[in-house]
Amino acid sequence: MNESEILAEFEAAEAILKGHFILSSGLHSDTYLQCARVLMNPQRSEKLCAALAAKVKTKISGIDLIVAPAMGGVVVGYEMGRQLGVETIFCERENGVFTLRRGFHIEKGTRVLMVEDVVTTGKSSLEAVACVEQHGGKVVAEASLINRSGVDNPLPFALISLLILHVQTFAADAVPEALKAVPAVKPGSRHL
Repeated sequence: MNESEILAEFEAAEAILKGHFILSSGLHSDTYLQCARVLMNPQRSEKLCAALAAKVKTKISGIDLIVAPAMGGVVVGYEMGRQLGVETIFCERENGVFTLRRGFHIEKGTRVLMVEDVVTTGKSSLEAVACVEQHGGKVVAEASLINRSGVDNPLPFALISLLILHVQTFAADAVPEALKAVPAVKPGSRHL
């Protein structure tokens, strides 16, 4: 899939929202990517994740396990595991910290592909990496549908994304007046 085809899938799913959003990172933006809208359609999810899996296969090999941070990474993590033929687990927040629950475990030395829906600052990814490392795994790369960080890679390991979007973000004390006039909403899942 090329960039315009990927973007068309997000637009068809009405997953590119406009307004005033407070992102999980605390940054403000006039654009929010609601990947749950894209992933709710099994055919669209399969098509996008197949394209991402193809990209992953050209960049890395020897993945033992996929780990996805809840909530946003769970569906894309599952589909990536299906596409790559690799078991997939997820970490979830307990008292604000990512942990493994539900009987999930990671064997020491396991090579992990972290999978997210969207990467903005990389903060959630790095928190999930800490969980993986605490359990003996080693994250060798991350795959995401969208990298909206504004840079090629905000992470200390390979980031493989279908699309890099340059969406402007603002610190809480630097929000433009026009954006301040729009009521802010916080659509992310970090607070859960």
